[in-house]
Amino acid sequence: MFYRKIDNDLKIGLSLPQYAEEMFALTDRNRRHLRAWLPWLDSIQKPEDTKSFIQLQLKRFADGEAMHLSIFFKNDLAGVLAYNKLDHLNGIGHLGYWLGEEYVGKGIMTKSVREVIDLGFTNWPLQKIEIHCAVDNLKSRAIPEKLGFQNEGTIRRTAKVYESYQDHSVYGLLREEYLDNHNLP
Repeated sequence: MFYRKIDNDLKIGLSLPQYAEEMFALTDRNRRHLRAWLPWLDSIQKPEDTKSFIQLQLKRFADGEAMHLSIFFKNDLAGVLAYNKLDHLNGIGHLGYWLGEEYVGKGIMTKSVREVIDLGFTNWPLQKIEIHCAVDNLKSRAIPEKLGFQNEGTIRRTAKVYESYQDHSVYGLLREEYLDNHNLP
């Protein structure tokens, strides 16, 4: 199994169908925590839904469209991190992520995103990486801010999450900014 070890407690690996039950369980017990930000929770009702999602993501990976990763903290599935879209025409990778509530505040996502930024700029001809975060999701926004991304502005009412619309802050990191400051915090 391919993993990228980040430290003694943390590793990331391609999301695989064998993780479907564990990923579903993490999603299921974090519905309240995630509901404010993620609109797809109601479509995931059983482990088979998660398995189908993972299989779709593997096809997208094989087609060069995306890369969906599982985050493991102390060998437990803690969350996910993905290049939700790889825009090869424009050289832009679009990152998204979420963690189970019990794993928030441990530096897990910041370290994981830093690792995936490195993957994006060293393995693909990306010229930019973007992260879109709900304006009110301060914990999610803190990650690109810590990692040297520039806040490029706000897109109003860009995401419908259940019965409301969210504004998103758009963060961008250019290849040359990353290379000039490779030792990101």
